[in-house]
Parts: sequence; C-alpha cells; structure tokens
Amino acid sequence: MVPLAHTAVLKNYLDVSRQLDLNPYHLLSDAGIYSAQLNDSKQRISVDKVMTLLEQSAQISGCEVFGLHMAEQRQIADFGELSLLLSYQQTLRDALKTIVRYRNIINNALEIYIEEVGKTVIIRVEVISASAKYSRQAIELALGITHRFCAALLAQKWHPLSIHFTHDAPKDLTVHQRVFGSSLEFGSEFNGIVCSSSELDKINPQANTAMANHAQRYLDIDILQKDNESSLIFDIRKSIYLLLPMGRATIDQVAQTHEVNVRTLQRRLEAAHTNFSELMNDVRRNLVFRYLRNINYSLAQVSDILGYSMPSSFTRWFIGQFGITPNAWRTHNKAEIIDENAL
Repeated sequence: MVPLAHTAVLKNYLDVSRQLDLNPYHLLSDAGIYSAQLNDSKQRISVDKVMTLLEQSAQISGCEVFGLHMAEQRQIADFGELSLLLSYQQTLRDALKTIVRYRNIINNALEIYIEEVGKTVIIRVEVISASAKYSRQAIELALGITHRFCAALLAQKWHPLSIHFTHDAPKDLTVHQRVFGSSLEFGSEFNGIVCSSSELDKINPQANTAMANHAQRYLDIDILQKDNESSLIFDIRKSIYLLLPMGRATIDQVAQTHEVNVRTLQRRLEAAHTNFSELMNDVRRNLVFRYLRNINYSLAQVSDILGYSMPSSFTRWFIGQFGITPNAWRTHNKAEIIDENAL
C-alpha cells in the first residue's frame, strides 16, 4: 500500500519556499508532484513524495526548520472534512481521540497514540512512509500542527509540559521556541508532546454535541466506503512502529488499539498472507538503522527500544537478519554516521 495524504498537507509550502528564495514549482516537479494538485486540498498524493519534497527544500534552502515554518499558520479548518467534527468536540481529550480514529482520512501515514501514566499524558506522533525513512521535516510539521491544533481548540489555554523529538536539536532554536514555547527535548526516545491529564479535560468553548454527532455520521459513512484490508495491514504496521519503543507492541495491545479481538486480527492478517510476527520483524528491520545511525543511542538502548530484554538477544536477531553484529555495523559505517550526526 502506498501511503497517501491530502494535498492540504502542503498548505503554506509555496509561501515558505518563496520566503526562502526557492523555486517551489521546480522542487515540486523534482519530487513528482504536479503544482496544479495543490489547488484541490482533497486530492491525494504520495507521502513519500511529500517527505522527499520537504527534505530537499530544507537542504537546498539551508533551513533546518522548513517543516515547522509550514506548521506555524495552520488552523483547525485545515483538517478538511474532519475540521467540523473536531471543532465541536466537548474536550481536548475527545478531539484528540477523534483525530486518532479518523487520521487516515487526511493522512494514512500518520500514527498517533495517547498514553496516560498517572497524571501525565504522552501524545506520541509518527509519520511512517512506505520506504520507512525518517523525515525530520515531516515529524516537525506533524508535531507543529498537533500543538497548534490543541492551542486553537482551547482558545490558547494550552500548556504542555514538554515537546519531544528523536532527532538532534537545530543550530538555532528560535522557531521551535516561538511555535512550541515549552521545554524542548531533542534526542528523545519518542516524538510527541507531554502534558498533564488535566489539560486534556479542559472544555472546548465551541463544543456542540448535536453538530458533532451530525459530522460523525457523515465521516463514518465515508470510512465504510474506503475501508479495505491493505489499509488495515498498513495501520497495524504503524501501530507496531509507535508501540515498540514503549515495550507494548504485543498482538493483544495492537488488537485493542484497533478495537478488535486478537482472533479477528489474526484472521485478517492471514487473509492478507502475513502474520503479526512477520510485521513485527519488518518494523524492527526498518527501525533498527534509524537508531544505530544516531550516536546518542547506545546498543543497549537500541536493544530496549526494539523490544529486546537482553542486548544479546538483539545481537542474535541482528546477525540473523544482516549477517553482522550491530557493533560491527556501526564500526563499518562510522565515517558516514559521524557525517550524518554533524549535519
């Protein structure tokens, strides 16, 4: 399945590009995106092409915060057909759960998981493409939009505790501080927002139950028309990506996340000629190099993030998959890794 997003994901791209003296139409063409597509926010385009566009634009312009600049002016209305339902939710908690439920309508590469630990809430966010490549710009765009959405819904009475990024800090934090205004944690084990549980229970001043129910009926019909097994498999893969670093990527937890029982999930995976173990292994193969390439993570940390209780188990798996130990792989690619971390 090719992950797709509405062209609305590129809202403000042209403006930001011009401000940075780029030729946006040339870059769009290079990424395989027709500029005319941006005129219809409901058209769908490849998420991989969007990631390529954002990363190339950031590199050519020398602007490390390209994606964040795009997020600065986003509004609830930019969620398209989902915006009406979001606008009338009773609380921020209800609104975020709505985004989780209907996220595939606007971007099926987006995965969001809300984890509550005591009086603290972690809103984990990932953008997972078909190539499984990590995109700093796409992550910062997604986190920036999520943060601005929370602030807009609560009429600016939104006060998160911290914002987390798995990548390193940019040379200049001015834009991050302007957009988020909270404690910034780079080189973290997850991408997301941490807030108190009381923040999620704040009332939306525009809440309207009748209007929310009307909008939900419309969206539920739309989902029934578009649902298919290939999207289910990709959704399961996204859930594993997000739950694995939390130590919760079990078939029981994933089934619960998708509101089905374990046997139903197994039957659907079998119908798609795969199983949970295969999907787990695929995700581990894709994630492992993201963390091995980041010198901030020790091999023990990488082992833990990938769900191995013992580093020796991780090493055996890595050798079985790639024919070399993870330490030897890092040593062999040392020069390239140092260059990447210096950027």
